[in-house]
Amino acid sequence: MTTTPATDAPALTRDERFTRGLAALDRIDGEAGHRVIASLADVSPELGHQVVAWAFGDMYDRPGLAPRDRQLVTLGVLTALGGCEAQLDVHVNAALNVGLTPGEITEALLHSAVYNGIPRALNATLAAKKVFAERGLLPVGPAGTDGERADAAA
Repeated sequence: MTTTPATDAPALTRDERFTRGLAALDRIDGEAGHRVIASLADVSPELGHQVVAWAFGDMYDRPGLAPRDRQLVTLGVLTALGGCEAQLDVHVNAALNVGLTPGEITEALLHSAVYNGIPRALNATLAAKKVFAERGLLPVGPAGTDGERADAAA
């Protein structure tokens, strides 16, 4: 029996990793994630498989961070990279799906301007605005005003 070095748990097969990843993709990205995978079917189905099996089955499904925290990290990294507006579209939707509010998302993107620069924060914020408009969430008020305050959940 093959085990994973870090946990001594039995290693999952390729199909098991994909199945686990698909369940995580459904919970986090929903339809937007499925559209990304479908868009790869005729050009690189293996990349689609790896996104599901590795990114979602192995990474997103790890217990070390809550899904909302993983999305905050993802939004920050995609903003820092720049040129990732299509992925930001998917992950802003995912952030909303896992419980982040529009105010928390815009606050995170505003905060990213300190480290990533204003042009990248602007691009990310405009990508978020598109998602908020599609979901009927505009206008977004100051952080803490759209529903429950971020620090009131505790």
